[in-house]
Amino acid sequence: MNLPLGCGTAAHQAHAFENYHGTAREGLTLTDRRSMLKASVAGLAGLSLPELLKAQAKAGGGAKSGKSVILLWMAGGPSHIDTWDPKPDRPYMNRGPFGVTQTKLPGTIICEHLPKQAAMLDKFTILRSVDCKHSNHEPNMVMQTANLANEPRVNKEAEKYPALASVVAKHHGANDPSMPPYVAFMRSRSHLAFAGYLGKQYDPFLASQATRLPIYDLVGKDTGQMSQAAAFQLPLGLSLDRLSERRSLVGSFDRLRRDVDQGGSLAAMDSYQQQAVDMVLGRRAQVAFDIEREPAEIRERFGKHLWCQQALIARRLVEAGVAFVTLDLSYHTASGTWDTHGDNIPPYGGISKGLGPLLPLFDHLITTLVSDLDERGLLDNTLVIAMGEFGRTPQMGTQDSTDGRNHWPNIMSMCLAGGGFRHGQVIGASEPDGGTIRERPVTPGDLAATIFHHFGVPLDVQYLDNRGRPHFVLANGGSPLRELA
Repeated sequence: MNLPLGCGTAAHQAHAFENYHGTAREGLTLTDRRSMLKASVAGLAGLSLPELLKAQAKAGGGAKSGKSVILLWMAGGPSHIDTWDPKPDRPYMNRGPFGVTQTKLPGTIICEHLPKQAAMLDKFTILRSVDCKHSNHEPNMVMQTANLANEPRVNKEAEKYPALASVVAKHHGANDPSMPPYVAFMRSRSHLAFAGYLGKQYDPFLASQATRLPIYDLVGKDTGQMSQAAAFQLPLGLSLDRLSERRSLVGSFDRLRRDVDQGGSLAAMDSYQQQAVDMVLGRRAQVAFDIEREPAEIRERFGKHLWCQQALIARRLVEAGVAFVTLDLSYHTASGTWDTHGDNIPPYGGISKGLGPLLPLFDHLITTLVSDLDERGLLDNTLVIAMGEFGRTPQMGTQDSTDGRNHWPNIMSMCLAGGGFRHGQVIGASEPDGGTIRERPVTPGDLAATIFHHFGVPLDVQYLDNRGRPHFVLANGGSPLRELA
């Protein structure tokens, strides 16, 4: 594989499809049948959005390459020293409380609480020299946008910088036209990057509104309640048959006017609306989100934990044609469950009691997901990424704790699998104490360029701001990781 060279809060809670304006009256203030249909279809939470289909067509109709990404977003910033870049020979306050385990790669060790990943590290690439300067959180989206200025607390324009997933949604599209291109399980708005300047039609479709899953509280306890798949619930009294009848009736009215439409725009609009309704009537999306349709043995293999069930649905989504799926791996809606400052700083805890319980769960999740994708022949097309916002301090004992680590944007670790790339390697290295990069810095732009290369998105892709001025997505530079070729 020859990789090309690289190139140089008004936060909203609404879903990505609110610009369908389903309750707005059209033309005169009469309630006509088209408005009735529009309001009904808009209630399907956007999977029925003609504007999305129209936008995808304008962008080339979707590349249909079959390529996809599953991002495991470890909100809060996991400690690199206590996961993928251990320092077993250092003093305790540097190395931390965990031991290490040998991996399938000779001479490579990782945390003892990641034994499953260690046993199949030949399918992973570990990056130990990620330069995450400028990255922060709650909110901060440097790693999800590759824009170093994406700090909304000091930059009022930051929230408008588009997510890499939204860029993919626009310039690649879904792999199946009946599926949304960008889907996310979102625990908190501050954990996720949105489309910004690209327009809300490229925001993520929020999976939490489309599937039944257990509801966990802020500290990770199962409440015994289940979420509702409200996105697929029709308004009261409206059946699929009635929706189909309304579509047919609107089509009859439009055919009467088609002769006066010399430019073909009406016919195009009709095709988008028909395709939009078919997304629901055809049930492909509903089936993909319905974990109950998965064989019992596969569901048992993934496990009952919320995050593991989300990972299984993520696989179902890419299998059905979604291009980019993000899992917000957090219980807490603030800075994130991986924000392990210390046991004296609830609710996240420190390294032993906070990070410790997360690692076996994560180990099971990521190895089960990668193995399942591999067994189904999906791994070569699906790039799995696991990362957070930054690393954590080399020394424990921050903020009057003895077992926590503070934010550390100088360096972090992350891991990759799949995507047809060459794995079974470690890229980069930190200094002996894990505090700074020793060799081979990897920037957010490099990660973004690798994702774009995976999808066939040009590295010089641009977007327009509100004044119509063009900006490069990779404004801070970036090149695909050459080691993966």
